[in-house]
Amino acid sequence: MISNQILQNTIEGLKSISRVEFSVIDTDGKVAATTSDQMTDCEKAVLEFVKSPADSQEIQGCQFFKVYDEQQVEYILVAGGAGEDLYMVGKMVAFQIQSLLVAYKERFDKDNFIKNLLLDNLLLVDIYSRSKKLHIPIDVKRVAIVVEAENSKDINVLEIIRNYKGSGGRDFVTAVDENNVIVVKELSDNEGNKEIDADAAGIVACLEKEGICNVHVAYGTIVGEIKEVSRSYKEAKMALDVGRIFFSERNIIAYSELGIGRLIYQLPIPLCKMFIREIFDGKNPDDFDEETLTTINKFFENSLNVSETSRQLFIHRNTLVYRLDKLQKSTGLDLRVFEDAITFKIALMVVKYMKYMESFEY
Repeated sequence: MISNQILQNTIEGLKSISRVEFSVIDTDGKVAATTSDQMTDCEKAVLEFVKSPADSQEIQGCQFFKVYDEQQVEYILVAGGAGEDLYMVGKMVAFQIQSLLVAYKERFDKDNFIKNLLLDNLLLVDIYSRSKKLHIPIDVKRVAIVVEAENSKDINVLEIIRNYKGSGGRDFVTAVDENNVIVVKELSDNEGNKEIDADAAGIVACLEKEGICNVHVAYGTIVGEIKEVSRSYKEAKMALDVGRIFFSERNIIAYSELGIGRLIYQLPIPLCKMFIREIFDGKNPDDFDEETLTTINKFFENSLNVSETSRQLFIHRNTLVYRLDKLQKSTGLDLRVFEDAITFKIALMVVKYMKYMESFEY
């Protein structure tokens, strides 16, 4: 619900306009916010006023007003001081606080709904009924974006992104754990991955401006119904993990760009070890020297083109052929043959995946 800090900021702003002192007190007589310490000693009067049938009353030279939340008294507003027309000003402030309660409750309800939607905690009938009740369109294009930032536990990344997005937009910003922030972005019919990438880049730039480093953003596929948002979220989570392994140089990655890395990520480690033993005959690709690894990577970058690879490595074509022949003798795989090249590429990715997974075991 609404925080005491929001209440405090609100009544301080209204005091500067009206020159009237305000205190917001809960139904137990505890002060939630005040502009004057002299108005806090009225617990007994507040408790008596809560029980009375009146909505407003003058007590001890101050005006008391009840602030309702769904027909239940939530707060007592006390207006006093030297300002003119305390009743009218107090009535307006009470109305303002009541409007804040409604707005923040709706925001809380929507946030709670989106969290449960992402975590698959809702039945299909509940998704549609609650969407209708909260005035959330069910058949528009959406995508789930997951944002991970360094020291996110120590810095309120959630509020920074919410402020960046603004309160009047169509997107939802929430968090289901302390590590990531999720943005459920609504898209128009002509928007796609290009617009999502631009939005993700804006989020990264916003966080970096606040001094937050190592920001990584991943997003799932675009879905057409609200019930499918959880699938997009799961894809975004996978993209974040797979991107960390195979695309470490990038800070924005889409699920649709993961390629074969998505399949490797779902393989059990024992199967990966068996595959590597069969391919490299007990050898470890990490044992290759730097020259060999550079040659292999550059050869793949140039789509197995010998001439272009030798040119970029500043070596003679025959030198590159010699290195490839040497690699073929040690592994049994000729990278100039497409099928062998694919096998070798997958094997290197599997080794990278195994090293990443093993790093979590220590």
